[in-house]
Amino acid sequence: MSRTHLRDGVTRRRFVGLSGLLLAAATALPLTLAGAPASAQPLTLDAIKKAGVVRVGVEAAYRPFTFRDKGEIVGYDVDLAKEIFAPLGVKVEFVDTAWAGVIPALYAGNFDCIMTSLTYTKERVAKVGYSIPYTEATQEMLVRAADAGKIKTLDDMSGKILAVKLGSAGDTMKAKLEEKLKAATGKGFSEVKTYDDHPAAYLALAQGSVDGVINSLATLTQVVKDAPGKYAIVRDIGPRNWAGIGTRKDDTQLIAFLNERIEALKANGDLYKLQEKWFGTRMQLSDKIPDFS
Repeated sequence: MSRTHLRDGVTRRRFVGLSGLLLAAATALPLTLAGAPASAQPLTLDAIKKAGVVRVGVEAAYRPFTFRDKGEIVGYDVDLAKEIFAPLGVKVEFVDTAWAGVIPALYAGNFDCIMTSLTYTKERVAKVGYSIPYTEATQEMLVRAADAGKIKTLDDMSGKILAVKLGSAGDTMKAKLEEKLKAATGKGFSEVKTYDDHPAAYLALAQGSVDGVINSLATLTQVVKDAPGKYAIVRDIGPRNWAGIGTRKDDTQLIAFLNERIEALKANGDLYKLQEKWFGTRMQLSDKIPDFS
């Protein structure tokens, strides 16, 4: 079951703004949320080794990144975190945290870093330390498997019906997609239908009422896995976006370590093996954090 099936993608993103407000309030205070001075010492690798444990903040309801299976937190981020921190010889502890407060909880010292697909935004990059990308968060398009040979690019949607969820990233980008389509083919979508949730849009796609549905790549891979042979994914629809591992801004040694490990796991192919295991595909990763300047 994909995240959209679990909660229709509402909980995580609806509270992103709240998270930013909470962090802004926290960083405006002379003390951190944990009561420690704002100038507390940065977390070092030696400190992590001495503690014998690294704590990773996650939202354990976001399949396939982190979710509970028989009471245990599992997923892509779980497997990857263990690989990343293996050279330190420490236990990796996952702290299940409500997405609304995950960034303030990081600065409160509840854990040492954030995973669970923390996407890059201008506001977050200003407040949070980040690793380089380890997963993709691009918006792509779901089509019927029977149409995969006919709809291979956005241009092939000319004169066809697109579906988006109200208030989603797809809803936000539909106008630009229309412009792009018209510029390339001289004709836009025949119609853009808006649904209250993504599962309703998937059903409309299966029934032939629409020809494509926009959603995040990670979520669409789960839809495809949950209904083998029913759907296919069309890539290169939206602008590239990624997620990194979040840290406190001052934890520069930890950030350097994370970057080194991600690069190493890309080079030996282990990171892509985990992507194929959990998503059924290899992702297109940037080598650097997006520039929002």
